[in-house]
Amino acid sequence: MHELAVAQNIIAIIEAEEKKQGFKRVLSISLRIGELSGVIPECLLEFFPMAARGTAAEGAALISEAVPAAVRCLSCGAEGRPEKACCSVCGAENIKLISGREFFVESIEVE
Repeated sequence: MHELAVAQNIIAIIEAEEKKQGFKRVLSISLRIGELSGVIPECLLEFFPMAARGTAAEGAALISEAVPAAVRCLSCGAEGRPEKACCSVCGAENIKLISGREFFVESIEVE
């Protein structure tokens, strides 16, 4: 059910932009969803039509782009997929997540 709240927040973003830009209808909404964001794209697609009902986004296509998780070793600088709690190159435990937690509206196509 967390995705319903996420869908409602997307609609709030759309409504704020609608007031600023004066468009009447949203054709599509492009999202970037990190694999560690906690948002399940399939569930969001299921709940979005409920949240969009009666708004400019009703009937809009929801397009999601997955952002894979990546880490950077703060010891050797190597970057890559997180495989364990240490660097896969040098074995250091000093790694930082650099992508995969993001969730945002990339663009809105309007009419």
